[in-house]
Amino acid sequence: MSVLNGKKILLGVSGGIAAYKTASLVRLFIKAGAHVQVIMTPASKDFVTPLTLSTLSKNPVYSTFYNEDDQNAEWNNHVELGLWADLMLIAPATANTLSKMANGNCDNLLIATYLSAKCPVYFAPAMDLDMYKHPSTIASFSALKQFGNSMIPAENGELASGLSGEGRMAEPENIIAFLEADLESKLPLKGKKILITAGPTYEAIDPVRFIGNHSSGKMGFDIANEAANLGASVILVSGPTNFKVRNTSIEVVNVMTAQEMFDACHLYFNDVDVAIAAAAVADYRPKEVALQKIKKTSQEFSIELEKTKDILLSLGEIKKNQFLIGFALETENEIENAKLKIQKKNLDLIVLNSLQDKGAGFKMPTNKVTFISKDFKIEPMDLKSKESVAVDILNKVIEHFYA
Repeated sequence: MSVLNGKKILLGVSGGIAAYKTASLVRLFIKAGAHVQVIMTPASKDFVTPLTLSTLSKNPVYSTFYNEDDQNAEWNNHVELGLWADLMLIAPATANTLSKMANGNCDNLLIATYLSAKCPVYFAPAMDLDMYKHPSTIASFSALKQFGNSMIPAENGELASGLSGEGRMAEPENIIAFLEADLESKLPLKGKKILITAGPTYEAIDPVRFIGNHSSGKMGFDIANEAANLGASVILVSGPTNFKVRNTSIEVVNVMTAQEMFDACHLYFNDVDVAIAAAAVADYRPKEVALQKIKKTSQEFSIELEKTKDILLSLGEIKKNQFLIGFALETENEIENAKLKIQKKNLDLIVLNSLQDKGAGFKMPTNKVTFISKDFKIEPMDLKSKESVAVDILNKVIEHFYA
């Protein structure tokens, strides 16, 4: 999955012949899963039509501060556009537009939006070779880099003038590759390997029946998806669940029983930097599993149970430098029970859930957790979506490595 997936991209198009390439560029952004809004300078519309880019981006294209043909039209708010974007790309960036960006010459909607943007800004120059090497253009490059903008260098090739040399705007595929590589290099969990468990386990009674619990697996899957989006290499060991990962880079290991989850976790644990045990693992399993379906022959029926192996405890016992996070679902004496689990299982952090909290627990889209660190720092959180809780958990991981 591309790191551009889900990103909100503001594409600024200025008036050069390379503007025709922006049709392909928009298509590649959409293919990568990005959301695209386009701002065009008035001159750029001589090279590619707003209708083309609007059709491909599935959004209106902006060019002026207001529609002069509609007296009742609302103005195009450059501040809102600048705040909307996760990143802004100006391509092609002509010498004229680069000079305006460098000097704050705000005479069109594109420059006004650029000056309002809070997100990372990239620019892909496009001009003839002598213009590209002119001292004023080089000064613009230097100024924009000092502002924190990122330059996507022009390529060598045939130019509109008939000359051949440096100044040709990078091809759309190369622009995409540049953005992906740059964004990936800045992801906070790039280079980290994370093991995550999710879902319930099913412990067989006979070929038809099992002992299980109400865990849907959503919390673990949300953590896995967010960790992958932050650049981590993720191994997700999942019990039976209907959820699918949204980030295809995640390695999913499907298991059924507590023993299978135990074996999978121990297979990978020594090679990871972080382990997050979000699964609701069965504490007991039938001591004997019937080979055939048990018939309903009596009013009472007893099953002898035995303890399953405690996965989190076993990982804590062999932990070296791994950052180990556990979950605790409690119904009484929540804080004290969670603290005991931290000590007993050698955890670095525990995520406490209470079934007493409305909106928390199994099969809910929301969760209300309390973080407790190994030094017993207690941090209660508000009720949030499980996706937001996943972000909070991974922020704790980031703090551990970079605080």
